[in-house]
Amino acid sequence: MVDYHAANQSYQYGPSSGGNGAGGGGSMGDYMAQEDDWDRDLLLDPAWEKQQRKAETAANRICKVLAVNQENEHLMEDYERLASDLLEWIRRTIPWLEDRVPQKTIQEMQQKLEDFRDYRRVHKPPKVQEKCQLEINFNTLQTKLRLSNRPAFMPSEGRMVSDINNCWQHLEQAEKGYEEWLLNEIRRLERLDHLAEKFRQKASIHEAWTDGKEAMLKHRDYETATLSDIKALIRKHEAFESDLAAHQDRVEQIAAIAQELNELDYYDSHNVNTRCQKICDQWDALGSLTHSRREALEKTEKQLETIDQLHLEYAKRAAPFNNWMESAMEDLQDMFIVHTIEEIEGLISAHDQFKSTLPDADREREAILAIHKEAQRIAESNHIKLSGSNPYTTVTPQIINSKWEKVQQLVPKRDHALLEEQSKQQSNEHLRRQFASQANIVGPWIQTKMEEIGRISIEMNGTLEDQLSHLKQYERSIVDYKPNLDLLEQQHQLIQEALIFDNKHTNYTMEHIRVGWEQLLTTIARTINEVENQILTRDAKGISQEQMQEFRASFNHFDKDHGGALGPEEFKACLISLGYDVENDRQGDAEFNRIMSVVDPNHSGLVTFQAFIDFMSRETTDTDTADQVIASFKVLAGDKNFITAEELRRELPPDQAEYCIARMAPYQGSDAVPGALDYKSFSTALYGESDL
Repeated sequence: MVDYHAANQSYQYGPSSGGNGAGGGGSMGDYMAQEDDWDRDLLLDPAWEKQQRKAETAANRICKVLAVNQENEHLMEDYERLASDLLEWIRRTIPWLEDRVPQKTIQEMQQKLEDFRDYRRVHKPPKVQEKCQLEINFNTLQTKLRLSNRPAFMPSEGRMVSDINNCWQHLEQAEKGYEEWLLNEIRRLERLDHLAEKFRQKASIHEAWTDGKEAMLKHRDYETATLSDIKALIRKHEAFESDLAAHQDRVEQIAAIAQELNELDYYDSHNVNTRCQKICDQWDALGSLTHSRREALEKTEKQLETIDQLHLEYAKRAAPFNNWMESAMEDLQDMFIVHTIEEIEGLISAHDQFKSTLPDADREREAILAIHKEAQRIAESNHIKLSGSNPYTTVTPQIINSKWEKVQQLVPKRDHALLEEQSKQQSNEHLRRQFASQANIVGPWIQTKMEEIGRISIEMNGTLEDQLSHLKQYERSIVDYKPNLDLLEQQHQLIQEALIFDNKHTNYTMEHIRVGWEQLLTTIARTINEVENQILTRDAKGISQEQMQEFRASFNHFDKDHGGALGPEEFKACLISLGYDVENDRQGDAEFNRIMSVVDPNHSGLVTFQAFIDFMSRETTDTDTADQVIASFKVLAGDKNFITAEELRRELPPDQAEYCIARMAPYQGSDAVPGALDYKSFSTALYGESDL
């Protein structure tokens, strides 16, 4: 805004038309009076007002320009600061990402990988946001400069957006290379750890195998051995040579792994090489000792091949015969579980076949023992000192004879056990057939009776009394049949005690029979009850026999599955056939729902014949209603809205009067007297229209 007093001063010292010029004198009072006159003149001068507005506009423009310039300078400073911070962070981070010094252990490398992941998850995302914000600020600044007709902003050297992008690209390249290096290094260390562990395992296995081998090869046991011992030692040595040759591959693998560990610059290569060298030196020593021992054994080998061959022949024949006897003893003592006569007969047949092989087995036993005796005879005749045992087998003649005697003892025991089981299975088979014979009679009889009762309940032959009489005859016949079921229970008890679990002679189980019997008793009782209720309904409602038969015919016609109940659609079709307006429209649906609530109050979705009869009887006969009973009570009460206990005892039989008094609620009306009872609520409760 323009300074008003400054403008006054400017105007004051300008040219004047007064008597005092610019340098004129005068008193201060005159001067102040003259100044007041000038102020009034200025305020009233239009030219001065115009000049004042122009000055004010100019000042506003300058302020606006300066504000824009200050804001731009602030944005430039922010950019420079953010760019410097970001570039400094990038310059610090790139050397860390370019550090490729490998670690010795996979745990250290995994820590580096975890640090790198922290960098990715924690440190880098804010810098990405800063870089994005920097570019946004730069673009915003350039736009504001352009709009305000200012020259474009040129950041300091090296802080251009392009410079930052180049540094960022360098960072991401270093980052990508660092991640690849980390993963490759971890894979290398994993490979090294795997190889080192593999080396240690194979070296440990080899060292455990070689433990004691040098001492064994240096042992001079062949110097005092007999020929049979020498033969055994030679074969044992041959087996060792085979084992030694088989271990050659492991030694080569150990050396190859050590070489690979060296090539991969394993940090503990020195210890690996030391251990590998020790293994190789020991391996060369074992090879030399093995060759020397073989030569010594071959030089020591003598004659007496006959005894050795006899021992070998004995071993070849004794081993399978011994195995045969062990298997035979195992089979003879094996527990068996059978469930049928066929299974036990199969076992008996197999046992008889085994017994037929015993003579041949005995001859083989004698031949094997003869070989041993021949070796003993030759040794004694030639004064050869035998070691006392066969070098090729641990099966002695004493073991063969002992096991043979055991087989001979077990055979008759097995015979006895099989015969006992055969007798048991024959008894079980008799029980199965006995039960099946009775079950195959009782089961169909129950099914037949169920079907007959079902037919009686839906057929319309004769009067209801005839049907009831017929059903009671069926009930008596069912009760009279109970002993047959008791007999079957006794037979089933014997089967359970014998642990018989299946019976191929019948499809009926005792459980099936029991369930069927219970269903039969329930069905006949329920059917009799239904007929009795129909008789009560008929007599109470005054329905004729012809109407009952008509109701039954209509019901049976729509009971397609003969289940004794109608579904909602079947019941609707039945009502339509009887002339009820329950078509599929709003009014018909409402009427049908009302009827369904009457015949199926429990919402089971089924309408029984009894419910159907009750409904039809209500529709076709005159019945008492709650209103009629209320009107009757009103007569007894002398046209009052309540009744007293004295009036009830006076007008009704004693038991019925006391029944009403005990159940009637006190009357709560304004005209009530002491002891007044509410006969209206009592009457509606009798017909289910309220709670009693």
